[in-house]
Amino acid sequence: MMFVPGNNPGMMADAHIYGPDSIMLDLEDSVTMAEKDSARLLVYNALKSIDYGGCEMVVRINPLSTPYGRKDVEAVVKAGVDVIRMPKTETADEVRELEAEILKVENEIGCPGRTLIMAAIESALGVVNAYAIATASKRMMGIALGAEDYSANLKTQRTRGGAELLLARESIVVAARAAGIACFDTVFSNLDDMESFRKETELIKSLGFDGKSIINPRQIEVVNEVFTPSEKDILKARTIIAAIREAKAKGSGVIAVNGKMVDRPVVLRAERTIALAVAAGILPKEEQI
Repeated sequence: MMFVPGNNPGMMADAHIYGPDSIMLDLEDSVTMAEKDSARLLVYNALKSIDYGGCEMVVRINPLSTPYGRKDVEAVVKAGVDVIRMPKTETADEVRELEAEILKVENEIGCPGRTLIMAAIESALGVVNAYAIATASKRMMGIALGAEDYSANLKTQRTRGGAELLLARESIVVAARAAGIACFDTVFSNLDDMESFRKETELIKSLGFDGKSIINPRQIEVVNEVFTPSEKDILKARTIIAAIREAKAKGSGVIAVNGKMVDRPVVLRAERTIALAVAAGILPKEEQI
């Protein structure tokens, strides 16, 4: 998910050519107070006029508690945004308040239920309430970690190892899995340290995240390399899936691969490997389980 400032027309026009899975146009932290209204208009026009191809389009709005939040919701819902990212989310009630605002606009334009919600968790209270936030609305498609604000809220700072983020990361993954939605990691802002960026991406994949937020097209390749299954992983997953199908065809409840019994967790990992390979374009969609 690539962050793009909502006050930069050039970056918004070109963002999709780099091939991110998701583009998040930002109306919050990257836009000064003086530019809030003009940025909203730019984002509205970008969503209405630019063909972003298959990219998922997300807009990070300003909090509803500010003078800008409700105007942001009205503009981006009318422009047809896929997902609204809600910043600094701390309670389920905040999600429900956003849901009500979205529905009000959707009813005005005759498309109720179209717009999804992603909640950014950026404080200790948000982490404590992660599951309640994740289950606050049927529109919730994912929750994400905002590490800069979270670290400041903890009265600490970000480190290369990321020990200060471990509890938040694990809590967000667990909450997302329990709620049946996606989870996304925070940005890595040091573009001169790609080695540490790769290590952090490998870490968050191992923790169970579905993807990572980025701030520069240079980071896309690294994220794709880390999350894309290897040929060995794909071959193993295909073998397991083939064994499952053979067992079902024979009416057998016993599944074995290379003489080893295959249990449900192994099957789930194989299915996820195939799904990631399909998403990466390595395997055809017909292989999606």
